[in-house]
Parts: sequence; structure tokens; C-alpha cells
Amino acid sequence: MKYYYLTPGPSELYFTVPQHIQTALSHDICSISHRSAKFQEIFKEAVNNLKTLLNIPDDFYVVFTGSANEIWERIIQNCVRNYVFHLINGSFSKRFYETSLELGKKALSSEVPFGKGFEDVSSLKIPDEVEMICITHNETSSGVSMPLEDIYTLRKHYPEKLIVVDAVSSLPYPDFDYRLIDSVFFSVQKGFGLPAGLGVWIFNQRCVEKALALQKEGICIGTYHKIPELIEKASKYQTPETPNVLGIYLLGKVCSDMLSKGIQTIRKETAYKATLLYQRLSEHSFLRPAVENPSHRSSTVIVAHITDGRTSEEIINLYKPHGFILGKGYGKAKDTQIRIANFPTFSKELFEKLSDIL
Repeated sequence: MKYYYLTPGPSELYFTVPQHIQTALSHDICSISHRSAKFQEIFKEAVNNLKTLLNIPDDFYVVFTGSANEIWERIIQNCVRNYVFHLINGSFSKRFYETSLELGKKALSSEVPFGKGFEDVSSLKIPDEVEMICITHNETSSGVSMPLEDIYTLRKHYPEKLIVVDAVSSLPYPDFDYRLIDSVFFSVQKGFGLPAGLGVWIFNQRCVEKALALQKEGICIGTYHKIPELIEKASKYQTPETPNVLGIYLLGKVCSDMLSKGIQTIRKETAYKATLLYQRLSEHSFLRPAVENPSHRSSTVIVAHITDGRTSEEIINLYKPHGFILGKGYGKAKDTQIRIANFPTFSKELFEKLSDIL
């Protein structure tokens, strides 16, 4: 039986990836030098296709790391002297906050209960000394998503502070206005449907200037993955260290495939599939949407609460014979919720089938 992995990461591979892997193997992509002209072509293609797909401005930098979790560290090291402010709306945004503390920064936060979003970001009191505001756009743990308008409201209220957005489980779905954000980052094993092991960090000149200023003051901003080193190598379509060459190659190819399909088509299909599933859950006998406020519900990680006392494992086992592998809840909700990924690789027809089975 063919299983569909609707787990929220790692998730189902994008449907073109197996063929791209075969092509990569036949062309020895996994064996080439990361200082070769061939790798420079791969790097350039991946960055250009990603920028086109997501409408990233030309003057933004795109660099590669080992994971999105690594970017938590790098962005704090490179862009924060002392004070950073975190909006916590789930387990991963809380871990981002804890990373700042572990790096010795004066980390402040505003936290909402698990499964809730921020009702009024304009009422947040962010001190003047804060240098950077950290936002998790889509909480993979709780299924809470922050409306883009709320992110832009924070920019309007705090124009001098850096705005950074963790978009690990939402891209390529959100149509960000990058002129109102200083940095966005993600990893590839969710919405892009690739094997895990590659982080993608997008940032603007304001982030570069902050890193250079801290470095000039003698503050340690990291080693091989500090911003000056990353952009110096990226200007030559290279990386400071031996990277995940296959991952970068596959990212470029999948972005090309998504461009062929059309990003607006992908976004419309994602919204349709989410609406379909939330409607079914709202009528369900023993599952209900875990996020009560519809405006805060994620379109890409749909979380359902189990109401009849069964465990998540028992619920997941109901759908496995139909070929669907669903995800358990996260953390304390591991046994009382299920999570369903709604990424571009899943067709409308597949979600219609899942809806019928639900």
C-alpha cells in the first residue's frame, strides 16, 4: 500500500523529488566539489528560483545553513547586542526564546496560551532598548498562525527594530511583503517537500549592517556562519563549508517545478484544502479544530483535538489502513491532538479523499 505522510515534518516528499534524486545521482551531484563551477551553477539556480517563487527583492541575501534551528542561533548572534523580544505562541517559538537566553542575551517575551494567537499585537509594550522582534508565523506545535497584517502592524509601530520571521512550516504558502520584514527563514522538509538537512536564511542589508557593527565593537557574532562570511561566499555562489549539495540542488529543482505550476495556484489549492478539512472537523463526532479562533488557524498545519478520550495513536491507527499517516500532537498535547500537514505536494483530490474518510 502507498502511504501518504501527512506528518508536519519530515513530511511527504514533493512528488517530483524522486526523479530529481535519480538525475542527481546519474550526474554525480553528490560527489562534486563545493568549490567547483558546477556547484556555483547549482547554488545560483536555487537562489534565483527561490527569489522568483517567493517574490524576494533582489537586494535580499539568501544563504544556506544546516537547519532552521541553527538559524535561531545565527540570527541572535549576528543581530542582537543585548535585548531581543519574542512573541511566544507555541513550543517552537518558546524554544527560539530559550535560545536567546542560552546565548546570554536579555530576552524579553509576550506569551499566549498553547493553541491561542495574539488578539491585539498593537497593544504589546516592547521596550525601546529591544533591537529585534522575533515572530513565529506558523507554530508547528499548536497549529496557530499569525495573520500577516499583525506582522506588518509591528513594523509600523516599531520601524527601527529588526523584524525576523520563522516561517518553517508555512512557506511557500504565505505571500510575505519582504519590504516590511528584515529576515525570514525556513527548513526544507515541510512545505518544500525535501529531505531534511537544509536551512534557508533570507535577510536584508539592515541585518548585514547590524552584524558588521557588532563585529566592529569586538562582539563575537559566530565563526564560519557569521553574516559577513556567509555573504562573502554567497557573492561567489559558494558556502563557507562543505554544504548539503544535494539539498541545494533539489531545492532549486522543486522551486522550478512550483514556478511551472504557479505559486498562486499552489496558494489557492492550499487554502481550499485547509477550508475543506476545517469544515469537516467542525462537524466531526470526536475531533474538533484545536485552534478556536478561525483567523489564527494555520492553513498548513491543521491541528485537531480529540474529544472522546482516545489517544492520538488510536486515532492515527484508524486512518493508517486507508494509506494516511497523520501526526501526533506536540509536547503536552502529544496524546490528545493530531496534526495534519497541508503542504503543496498533497493534491486537492487527496484531501477530498481524506475529508470523505474523516
